[in-house]
Amino acid sequence: MTINNPFKNLRIEFHILQSFPVTCLNRDDVGAPKTAMVGGLQRARVSSQAWKRPVRMVMHELGGIYGTRTKFIGRLISDACIAKGATPEQAQACGDKIEGAFIKKKEGKKSKKGKEAVIENEVEEIEAESNSEKSDTLLFLSPHEVAIIADAFAAKGFNQNEAITQKEQKKQAKEIADLIGSASKAIDALDIAFFGRMVAQAADLNVEAAASFSHAISTHKVSNEVEFFTALDDLATEPGSAHMGSLEFNSATYYRYVSLDLGQLCQTLAGQNLPEAVENFTKALFIAVPAARQATQSGASPWEFAKVLVRKGQRLQVPFETAVKAKDGGYLQPSIEAMTGYLAKQEKLHGSLFGKQAEYTYGQDESFTVDDLIAALNHHSTESVANAKANA
Repeated sequence: MTINNPFKNLRIEFHILQSFPVTCLNRDDVGAPKTAMVGGLQRARVSSQAWKRPVRMVMHELGGIYGTRTKFIGRLISDACIAKGATPEQAQACGDKIEGAFIKKKEGKKSKKGKEAVIENEVEEIEAESNSEKSDTLLFLSPHEVAIIADAFAAKGFNQNEAITQKEQKKQAKEIADLIGSASKAIDALDIAFFGRMVAQAADLNVEAAASFSHAISTHKVSNEVEFFTALDDLATEPGSAHMGSLEFNSATYYRYVSLDLGQLCQTLAGQNLPEAVENFTKALFIAVPAARQATQSGASPWEFAKVLVRKGQRLQVPFETAVKAKDGGYLQPSIEAMTGYLAKQEKLHGSLFGKQAEYTYGQDESFTVDDLIAALNHHSTESVANAKANA
């Protein structure tokens, strides 16, 4: 039975205000909290990827089917082949075949110690060796897709050249994409559906992300500060510190904007498990916090306030171009006033193009909990899916 997409051009928009005390939620290449110039003033910033990965990791903990995003795709395929009866040597060859089709290799150049490599929201130091090969591609596959590939190898007795017959890398990638596409009509991994996938070697495997994250920006001017610290040696016999250093930090009230395209999500998941997907995503969005320096500058602050809109039409983000000023001892209340005022004004100016289906406010009425918000959002997806099935 074919299900029409009842969510076409329908979005859930999360407008979130979240205050953090002394923290360094997302650091730059020199270890300082990230910043941005907005409205001519420096603001605190947390990049979109710094929040997306924690959201994805929390979703994994909440249950469901999720993919694996890795450069070590060969290992993933090898393990799946071994589970289906391949010898270690056969599994290694099958894994290498898939890795060779999708993962671009590049010659590593000799570098100085301390060369920066940005991975997700962290900065790691690496030392590249001369003439070493480095992969520059992350591949995102669902468990079902991995199983399809392993089954194809198993059907040919784990002879990698019989399962994948093409010689050129691009043609091999297309052959594998056709194999996955012919057996899998919809993506079953929720994180691939939410965050998307791009495969340069096989565009047929590309998946448009249903979720769009802005960089979180402070609603007010922020200047980074410096903490000087010392560490003592438990076995030292002489007085004084064994180590001294400094770390930068700040504190801010952040505006976070997240848009969830229900039409795209429904299309990617083929209408399956949509309410559960929306529930897990909303819970993860509520729980997740960037992991940087959580041991020394814990950022364990929850949502303070949120406007959640269910709308059709153009996405709408609050720019906070004019920085708010502290009122009654803090930035939260003026931020709430600025955000709600801006959204109300835009609703009037947009007229029929605003397309609001529903609006929910979290953080003011103590009787309306995050569970109530999740239930309300689930109601929209459940009702629409039911209507689509009835009209199919």
